[in-house]
Amino acid sequence: MTTLTPRTPGTPDTTIPASGPAPVADVAAVVEETARLVTEHYVFPEVADRLAALLRRRLGEGAYDVDRAEELGARVTADLQSDNGDLHLRLKYHPERVPQGQGEAALAAMRRQFDTSLGGVPHVELLTGGAALVELAPALFPLAWSAEPLSAALTLVARADALILDLRGNGGGDPETVAFVCSYLLDERTHLNTQYARVGERYDQSWSLPYVPGARFGGTKPVYVLTSGHTFSGAEELAYNLQQLGRAVIVGEVTRGGAHPREGWTVHPHLEATVPVGRSINPVSGTNWEGTGVRPDIPCAAADALDRALRDPARS
Repeated sequence: MTTLTPRTPGTPDTTIPASGPAPVADVAAVVEETARLVTEHYVFPEVADRLAALLRRRLGEGAYDVDRAEELGARVTADLQSDNGDLHLRLKYHPERVPQGQGEAALAAMRRQFDTSLGGVPHVELLTGGAALVELAPALFPLAWSAEPLSAALTLVARADALILDLRGNGGGDPETVAFVCSYLLDERTHLNTQYARVGERYDQSWSLPYVPGARFGGTKPVYVLTSGHTFSGAEELAYNLQQLGRAVIVGEVTRGGAHPREGWTVHPHLEATVPVGRSINPVSGTNWEGTGVRPDIPCAAADALDRALRDPARS
């Protein structure tokens, strides 16, 4: 889940591949800027203050006396996640040089994935018995990019007897895209999620769409969602929304457990400070999957999830 406020993607990726390990000329400046961003933006202000103090103390102790961006990112991330285990709170290393600007590092990385994954829909198949399989991976890309491939795939499988969404290799993405996919699986406009933003004390509701391009699969035929321990963030929201609405059966492994929408800031040519700026509130459960993951209705190893979904007695 990349952001609370969907944005139009920037220009095509023009980053320059790194020629070798990335040096950090001013570690103190990177750490101080990360601490400042956490203090100003992290969804839980009291935790933010503790973490900023921790980073500054560890900097003074020499814990970050390293030469390379990758190692600095790993050490700072470990400290950022030491308080409440928030997996979205990171100093993320990018092997390629990333652009400046809020959110630009994540968009550049996602653009490369989008261009090599058929727009995030790498596999569509009609299975024996009339079920259709749609794999959504490696991410739920910004809707301005992904609406066309998603609508094509979901329209294609609209006539299937059952639908299996494979999120086992999906690491997250855009909340707007989550709502778009849900809209094909529901008959009426439905409240899916609410996101609370710390800045401005704002609550933004997410609803399914009254209209979708192409044909809907609809709200009555069986839907299964396959998950793994890799399934994360926006992909978890998709699974959780459908599960809480009673619209899908979740099959596979407990997901990673990241429910806080995040923003990213480039603090070094190879480092992005990613800071959760809000939290999700499901209208059915009143909570979210942060720290717990989405718990499957049919637990099994991820490798067995497709077979288990096809063998579910409820399909007959």
